[in-house]
Amino acid sequence: MIPFVRQFDFAYGRRDQVSPLVQRVIADNPGPFTFTGTGTYIVGRPDQGAEVAVIDPGPMDEAHLAALLAAVDGRRVGHVLVTHTHRDHAPLARPFAEATGAPILAARPPARETHASGGLDEDEDAEFAPDVVLTGGEIVAGDGWTLEALFTPGHASNHMAFALHEENALFCGDHVMGWSTTVVAPPDGNMRRYMASLDAVIARGFDTLWPTHGAPITDVGPFLEAYRAHRIEREAQIVGRLAAGDRTIAEMVPALYAAVDRRLWPAASLSVLAHLIKLVEDGLAACDGEPGLAARFRPA
Repeated sequence: MIPFVRQFDFAYGRRDQVSPLVQRVIADNPGPFTFTGTGTYIVGRPDQGAEVAVIDPGPMDEAHLAALLAAVDGRRVGHVLVTHTHRDHAPLARPFAEATGAPILAARPPARETHASGGLDEDEDAEFAPDVVLTGGEIVAGDGWTLEALFTPGHASNHMAFALHEENALFCGDHVMGWSTTVVAPPDGNMRRYMASLDAVIARGFDTLWPTHGAPITDVGPFLEAYRAHRIEREAQIVGRLAAGDRTIAEMVPALYAAVDRRLWPAASLSVLAHLIKLVEDGLAACDGEPGLAARFRPA
């Protein structure tokens, strides 16, 4: 069982010093996909005149923009980093960058036709365009801090996490979340790439994970192993549903997600599809035609 962390102290718009080099400001956009809201991170010393980086400015929200500008007042923003282009992470990047004079760094946005999630809160910011395109491995540094871009596709094809070397910490966006499992929504989301990215994060041995939504994860090794085991177990459950006679995702989801808020079932359906695409590729399931939400599946 995943040891979720769902309780933590916060207030909307408040700047919290959450580690020696990290401050957090949370936007007032709670929901079934954002939990308590989008957490924007400021990396750097709190001293006046210090250079900082800002990660995931968040949704287009004037109150959050004002809170962020107040939080960095007296310091110089050298970089604006975005983990991925979903609309709860990216839209405020441009207004914030224009207000501070900092460039935006992120992976290249996916082609519009690959955007996955339709009406979900996880949909893309179609207007997002970084000033500097990251591919993974890039280093940005400031006053006493060093951030490394770590390419972590799966939740989104352009998902980037950022490792803070001085604290052996990872700003993991939506790749790993302390309060919930991560939605993997095809065609932009990909389960095989997600699992490979998860293994890459596990191999780094981070001491702390800072998800964009919710509390930090501090018992990282056991948490990630449980997170990974959950995905493997879910895949086995889907194989079991096929063996029991289920042929459609609509038949599987009520059984697989009976204990989950029904508002999340559309997202759960997409994650089941991501598992089924991988199972078909692995020869463990078969599909009549192209895999999709309305497709019929069967045991291989």
